[in-house]
Amino acid sequence: MATTNLSSPLHAPSSLRLLSSYSPQFAPHLSFYSHPKPMPLPFPSISFKPVRPTRPRQLSAVVSALGKLAETEAVLVPPESDEFVWKFPSVSGVYAVYDENNDIQFVGISRNISASVLSHLKSVPELCRAVKVGVVDEPDRAALTHAWKSWMEEHIAATGKVPPGNESGNSTWVRQPPKKKSDLRLTPGRHVQLTVALEELVDRLVKENRVVAFIKGSRSAPQCGFSQRVVGILESEGVDYESIDVLDEEYNNGLRETLKKYSNWPTFPQVFVNGELVGGCDILSSMHEKGELAGLFKK
Repeated sequence: MATTNLSSPLHAPSSLRLLSSYSPQFAPHLSFYSHPKPMPLPFPSISFKPVRPTRPRQLSAVVSALGKLAETEAVLVPPESDEFVWKFPSVSGVYAVYDENNDIQFVGISRNISASVLSHLKSVPELCRAVKVGVVDEPDRAALTHAWKSWMEEHIAATGKVPPGNESGNSTWVRQPPKKKSDLRLTPGRHVQLTVALEELVDRLVKENRVVAFIKGSRSAPQCGFSQRVVGILESEGVDYESIDVLDEEYNNGLRETLKKYSNWPTFPQVFVNGELVGGCDILSSMHEKGELAGLFKK
């Protein structure tokens, strides 16, 4: 296939650092990474001559100098998920996934590279042999997109084709958002006499559903920024959850005060998992950024 010429190729941002690990199949040398400091380090990296081990090493490293996709060393994907903590960083950046034939299958962007690679390994293990990673320090949307385009354009220029996972209409690598569900209502209406106390209805609800989010507004139209953030996190995690509008005085009359007493938590939104209060927007956001929610939702 003819090589695609790119009239104005983008260059990766200067803040891009490349994750790598020694592997005799992918890498000519081994480099160790030092976390960024406010002042430049006198020795940003230390390089050693390659050794011929009997099996691939499991050590991960980061090349401090800027490099292209073709120059980036590949990290072998570990078979066990608990190895991802030190193998791949839980930070933002761009990554390229290779199959057992050393062909690129997908180039992606992630706010949590470790969680993304683990997700791919679980969904398409046969296509995840090794990964190249570029970490973007203090990334914004533009910086991440710029880094992704840089790698994509380099690959297309070299091969003349788009990675299979990045082709239009391919849903193998990109997690599809769940269909919008309707918000639950605790009562038939405010003028209907309840035969069960509202607090008992709340207790049943959080214990009979794995994930429940009490938010201001509906999941399709949150009425505050914190609720909107929580809905966005839950849907980005792909979790099946129930939502309750605490501002709905027609069908959830008195819910706000009842829930404050039930959970001993004064603000909204409130998210429950397996009958236990996890917290509000700040706690959920922190856990999401650290990649801790995936494990919580699977319990």
